[in-house]
Amino acid sequence: MKKARVLIIDDEKGVLEWLRIALEEYYDVDTLQNPVEINKFIGKKYYDCVVCDIRMPERDGFYVLEKVKNKYPDVPFIFITAYGTLELAIEAFRKGVNDFILKPFKENELIFRIEKALEKKIPFKEVSLEDTFVGESTEIKEIKSLIYKAAQHDSTVLISGESGVGKEVVARLIHNLSRRKKEPFITINCAAIPETLLESELFGYKKGAFTGAYETKKGLLSAAHNGTLFLDEIADMPFALQSKLLRVIETHSFIPLGGVKEEKVNVRIISATNKDLKKFVNEGKFREDLYYRLNVFPIYIPPLRERKNDIDILVKHFLKLYSRKMAKELKITPEAMNVLKNYRWPGNVRELENLLERLAILSEDGIINENIIPEEIKMESESEDLKRMEHEFLKKVVKECEGDIKKAAEKLGIHPSTLYRKLRKYEKDEQVK
Repeated sequence: MKKARVLIIDDEKGVLEWLRIALEEYYDVDTLQNPVEINKFIGKKYYDCVVCDIRMPERDGFYVLEKVKNKYPDVPFIFITAYGTLELAIEAFRKGVNDFILKPFKENELIFRIEKALEKKIPFKEVSLEDTFVGESTEIKEIKSLIYKAAQHDSTVLISGESGVGKEVVARLIHNLSRRKKEPFITINCAAIPETLLESELFGYKKGAFTGAYETKKGLLSAAHNGTLFLDEIADMPFALQSKLLRVIETHSFIPLGGVKEEKVNVRIISATNKDLKKFVNEGKFREDLYYRLNVFPIYIPPLRERKNDIDILVKHFLKLYSRKMAKELKITPEAMNVLKNYRWPGNVRELENLLERLAILSEDGIINENIIPEEIKMESESEDLKRMEHEFLKKVVKECEGDIKKAAEKLGIHPSTLYRKLRKYEKDEQVK
């Protein structure tokens, strides 16, 4: 298979040489020490991904970003820097950067980020929904159907589910399947940014709007014009900002901080939460009118423990992915797979993916066995096995007593209510699985 072509730009010769050696096993790598020469490089070759330092003496990374994006708008662009700040990261994402990595970092981290960027770069028509949102359970099939339906319209979508289930993946799929797929997909985490900064980042501000506002800046709403704005952790949006967001949804307009004139914006709002937003409404923590505006098309993603049939296919998917990244064939033993299937996965798909990456690194011969799985996971898995064995034993005794709970309890030496309670609990657990 043809290697992806990657261009690395950094003013430090040693860094360039280190990254070239680290990446050339996986990619066709070119390096550039002087960013002023960027036009010569992108004029001669097409690059699948560009990795660039931000602070350089003659021209900075934003200069390179502008030149690359002007010629190839869809090429993934990754910033690397030792001087990261929240403001700098937000500015970078606003201008089209796909990822932002702080120095120092390990080679594997950069390779992982490049692979993620390359996955997003592939035109959606070349990627099936089945390959992007993996799973064959009834619940996942239903969600795939909802994704297709949501993509056909501009209605607001509220995606709910625990952390790690893939809410942003679903949001991106809806965008990539919609008529807005060639326009920006802008993400902001409402829980990660302080209230004062969140307002200015969403709506932008005029010069002199507040101390430190030395120039006019567009907000993320403007950056997402004609595209999609994904509001992650929407439950954590400050109450004061909720009314302003409601107005944007209702009027398709907003007033920047320090401004007096409304600005029109054509943007689709997709939001996500890992909290019970309806409960927040009842407690007065979230506006009811905004809740109904956001919840026009709800999509709930169940946790992995409620669809354990998907674990097998997810493991195969991630092992295939890491086999390609690490240039070695990865396999898992039946015993190790059984351990993973019995674990509850509180971190959901994200936890499973991270664990498999770790196990792939630890497996010297490419075989993932029980010995390299963390003890806490094995212990919980064994506990689940014991519960299942007890359930099977109880069902067998009840069957032998022809369904007579009282007689079966007497034979087991326990109270009938205890037996009934255990059976009910195990039946519920089985339904969840």
